[in-house]
Amino acid sequence: MQHPFWLRNVRPYGGVAEDIEIVAGRIGARRPAANLPLADGDLDGGGQLLTPPLVEAHTHLDKTLWSLPWQPHSAADNLRARIDNERRILREQTVPIAERAGALLEHCIGKGTQLLRCHVDADPELGWSHIEAMLALRERYAELVDIELVTFPQAGLVTRPGAAALMRQALQAGVEVVGGLDPCGIDGDPVAQLTQVFELAAEFDRGVDIHLHDGGELGLWQIARICDFTEQYRRQGRVMLSHAFCLGMLPWPKVAPLAARLAANGISIVTTAPADIGVPPFAELTAAGVTVCLGSDGIRDAWSPMGNGDMLERVMLQAYRFYERTDAGLRAAFDAGTVNGARAMGWADYGLEQGKPAHFLLLPAETVGEAIALRPPQRTVIRHGRVIARDGKLLESLLALP
Repeated sequence: MQHPFWLRNVRPYGGVAEDIEIVAGRIGARRPAANLPLADGDLDGGGQLLTPPLVEAHTHLDKTLWSLPWQPHSAADNLRARIDNERRILREQTVPIAERAGALLEHCIGKGTQLLRCHVDADPELGWSHIEAMLALRERYAELVDIELVTFPQAGLVTRPGAAALMRQALQAGVEVVGGLDPCGIDGDPVAQLTQVFELAAEFDRGVDIHLHDGGELGLWQIARICDFTEQYRRQGRVMLSHAFCLGMLPWPKVAPLAARLAANGISIVTTAPADIGVPPFAELTAAGVTVCLGSDGIRDAWSPMGNGDMLERVMLQAYRFYERTDAGLRAAFDAGTVNGARAMGWADYGLEQGKPAHFLLLPAETVGEAIALRPPQRTVIRHGRVIARDGKLLESLLALP
């Protein structure tokens, strides 16, 4: 067992310099930074900004075209056409998930992400091997990142024979979360889809994460139904809504009563801070007690050629989208990309408190606001008290994973 040692001279959230003891890979005592020579095994933080690691609360690693030659975007503008286009591209893809998703995952880890929720398609056309590949990927990188998987009926649940059976098989194999997608817009039968989703969640005692693209009044109606099902199936604190554009499409007085229900049921919202559509109103939802967190969604895939896997950039986009300029506003955006994501995922073993895993991100910045503005490539990623990445890249010794 490794002997206790100290991470010396770091500034948590840009505050006063401290030393942090590392005991068996977890946070021990904290003290004011000592002006003493480094003892054997100690790490020198160099007075850098220290934060918890970044949290990617919504992505689709199985779909990525990362590491492949550039592919011009080919999807149409409506949701169904995008889904069909993606299925065609994935059918034709010859580079295995392990190679594409593995390369992207290593990149995300290098940028500072240590907790990640990944939606994995449960599509009979793609079959079980698709899900199996993501389970294997998670196991391969388990020492470097925590990954939570969602079984996701991208092509439909009620309307796609065999999808429910694949989702059940995925849950039996250890997938943590039951996914859903536009109960009205995709399946055309919201009660049937939500019943299947929540029945599976109750049977396997899992959480729920539903993509909701449907906008306006239709979207709000579906959120109200999701609240109903959350109460009926006692999933409070274990449900997340992804995107939920409708919350940003209508005046707040119309949304506020629904926000109160979301807060009362512990239903979280994850957003990508998009520029072209309604965005869940961050400040208002937060004030109402709703946890709002951040995700990249697709990263260089059939849905979009955009995205770079850097959650610090996603934090910047959140701040930029809501015109946050004050230190308090920038810190709130940073929380959306860190602690809020961990809370929304129910991940209690996260943070800077004593006893938590010694997972850190070190940045050459004075404050959190400066880190967001600069998004410096010079970053140090620490997991269980050991450095695993510097300057955006995994250490060479970690690249030869089995």
